Amino acid sequence: MSQLELEEVLGTSRRQWIKWTVYSLLLVNFAFYFFQEIEIASHALRRGGTFLQWAQEFATTIDELGWFGLLFVFELETYLLSDDAYRMRRIRWSLLLVRLICYILLFHTLFARITGWNDFVAVTQAYDLLDLCTVAGGDISFSSNYAAELITEKNCQRFSDSTRYYFLDPTVVTDQTGYEIRQKLTWIDLQDSIVWILVAGLIDLAVRLQNRNIIDQRLTTVLLSVRLMYILLLAHGAFWVYLGHWIWGWDQFLWIAGFWAIGGNLSEWKNEILEDAQNR
Repeated sequence: MSQLELEEVLGTSRRQWIKWTVYSLLLVNFAFYFFQEIEIASHALRRGGTFLQWAQEFATTIDELGWFGLLFVFELETYLLSDDAYRMRRIRWSLLLVRLICYILLFHTLFARITGWNDFVAVTQAYDLLDLCTVAGGDISFSSNYAAELITEKNCQRFSDSTRYYFLDPTVVTDQTGYEIRQKLTWIDLQDSIVWILVAGLIDLAVRLQNRNIIDQRLTTVLLSVRLMYILLLAHGAFWVYLGHWIWGWDQFLWIAGFWAIGGNLSEWKNEILEDAQNR
């Protein structure tokens, strides 16, 4: 084996090790989000709720399931499956079915984000509430920056000294500062969902193009568009970190790294297509 070939093998091995490490870390984050949303739902839906309301509270968990499925499909198509295996009808149809289910989950998340934004816009000031101690013991939680705690007679005075309050849900109240933070977070969540779906669609298009051995300017434009969207997604992550949500920013970085790895698979695949063309 030549020095160049050895460096290529080592480089490929390193990339694969990094890629699977990222995938493993994403699974850890998924578990964190699942238990976090259980905690949030225990406050927001203490009195029960419809299936849609429960699904909305677990929007991130459902969203992550969709992304894991899509990442798995892209990994199979761009790296793990051989050309002969991919040509098998049952495999292609199976991948198409999984992809369809994943996109349904992702659009559910988008629907949940739109619903969340519409619900937030409908929130109005609770003019009759001037002191949190008046709702102490009433099964009401105070929320700010997505942290919530049940209001009791012992803690009601330490949450806020504001005189402007808003009921985000029938059992969740916040003050003016908390309202403004929730407005920004809800808007960023909606933007983030839209941008990620566009990223998935563009990567899907890139896979389709390379399956047809189309590696010209069209493919370059698609991949460049994905990279530009990564910049916007990183800005969302930076905003979450600024507000103290380090795990959200970390999760955003990991997902970008995960799909960047798919881009690396596409690059290796493109080189194979070029080598095959030169050898003909």
